Amino acid sequence: MALTYAKAGVDIEKENRAIAALAKQLTYKRKGLGAPLTDVGHYAGLIDFGEYALALTTDGVGSKVLIANEMKKWNTVGIDCIAMNVNDLLAMGIEPLAFVDYIAIHEPNDEIMRQLGEGLAKGAEISRMTIVGGETATLPDIINGFDLAGTCLGMVKKDRIITGERIEIGDAIVGLPSNGVHSNGYSLVRRIINESGYSYHDLFPYNKKTTIGDELLIPTKIYMEILDAADKFDIHGLAHITGSGLMKLHRITKYGFDISDPLPPQPIFRFLQEEGEVEDVEMYKTFNMGMGFAVVLPGSEAHDASKMMGGKIVGEIVEKGIFVDGLEIQ
Repeated sequence: MALTYAKAGVDIEKENRAIAALAKQLTYKRKGLGAPLTDVGHYAGLIDFGEYALALTTDGVGSKVLIANEMKKWNTVGIDCIAMNVNDLLAMGIEPLAFVDYIAIHEPNDEIMRQLGEGLAKGAEISRMTIVGGETATLPDIINGFDLAGTCLGMVKKDRIITGERIEIGDAIVGLPSNGVHSNGYSLVRRIINESGYSYHDLFPYNKKTTIGDELLIPTKIYMEILDAADKFDIHGLAHITGSGLMKLHRITKYGFDISDPLPPQPIFRFLQEEGEVEDVEMYKTFNMGMGFAVVLPGSEAHDASKMMGGKIVGEIVEKGIFVDGLEIQ
């Protein structure tokens, strides 16, 4: 039987309904300095700070930490935690400034904490920002293992905010390659591995130079090159491809995406799809499938921008729908 994200325990539609129920209650809005500039639901929350907007994101690593526990390798998930927050800032053209982490753990463990700190420090260095503090909670009655999350502060001039509202039909889509699975869809990943007969310690069948676990622990790419590109090109919209895969594209525009020349998915995606008998549409609705970021800008600038950012032109904006090489995703 073909596996899906919902069968693995994560129903995106049900999750979206639950989030909407929560967001509906968040009605109070501050006035004046610190007043919100965006509604709940974009990649980052923005508040008024005079000439500037301050931005906040919050996210965690998710069940990828269970694979880190199995492999006893915790020095990459800190990068994931930073990346998931910073990339959401970059999706609105915002520069990251500072970060705080939250670690909930069943009992204190020096080695786990040391390795988590190593990854957090590396992620902060890549992101050109400071980790200014955090919180560690020992919660033996709640946590089995540990959970890692964080919050990121960013800043942008108000006239430089990229929301997607300037996207037009005919704009080019530049895809930036991912490092692999990044930090989303791991409930389905773990279900596939658990039912495949493989172990995380087995050699990855597609190259036999690394284990399956190490392949799945490759940290999320941090796309700082987007800030440099935003200084040189007229970027109309940005999408960080995370949970719910290409459905994330709906977050930035009412228009559609025709991805006629997609970036090739890394072998790990083919392995997961074959072992889980996952349908093509489900793969694109769950994983990034090789494209960690989509950048939308005028076609006249797309070639130079893609070269600068290390990506390629993958398609164009259309009236509606999301298509990959002719396959309708929604």
